[in-house]
Amino acid sequence: MSQFRILGSETVVDTGFVRLADLEVEGGGERFTRLVVRHPGAAVVVPVEPDREHVLLVRQFRAAADRELLEVVAGKRDVEGEAPETTASREMHEEIGRRPGRLVKLCEFFNSPGFCDEYTYLYAALDLEELDAPAAVNPEERALTIERVHLDTVDDLIADGHVVDAKSIIGLLLTRRYLSGELGGYRG
Repeated sequence: MSQFRILGSETVVDTGFVRLADLEVEGGGERFTRLVVRHPGAAVVVPVEPDREHVLLVRQFRAAADRELLEVVAGKRDVEGEAPETTASREMHEEIGRRPGRLVKLCEFFNSPGFCDEYTYLYAALDLEELDAPAAVNPEERALTIERVHLDTVDDLIADGHVVDAKSIIGLLLTRRYLSGELGGYRG
């Protein structure tokens, strides 16, 4: 049991998608404040090709990084009451025009718990079904490109700085371990 507890929270900014909250915290014999970003959470999915040796990644512009990033498929859990698996399937349709026949949960994680409560559900998508076309909903999605990547190249993509975001690194490494039989999936 933690010696810290949150006594109160006041919203400082509400953008409709994320909120900035000022928390009053007590612990360690002190009272203090912390600014926290409140995020709806995310679903991340690594689409695995039928040969089980290739995955589909997207290259898209990310304003916060001010550049295009090579990433796994991902999206916010911004539909009230939507299950993480449904969010993962929806994002696959929007970004790559495919639907998973089967989703295998690999892990759950906090992205940056030092300042944000964003919580992510990560899946490998197997038995992909091709749909008519991606159903992009924003300018970045409409401009993204899809790249087929061999799982044997993942270590080099990471070491050479071609894949630099945490969700993609976690997703690619865990998917490779799952497909090789080293990881049975999430047990939490």
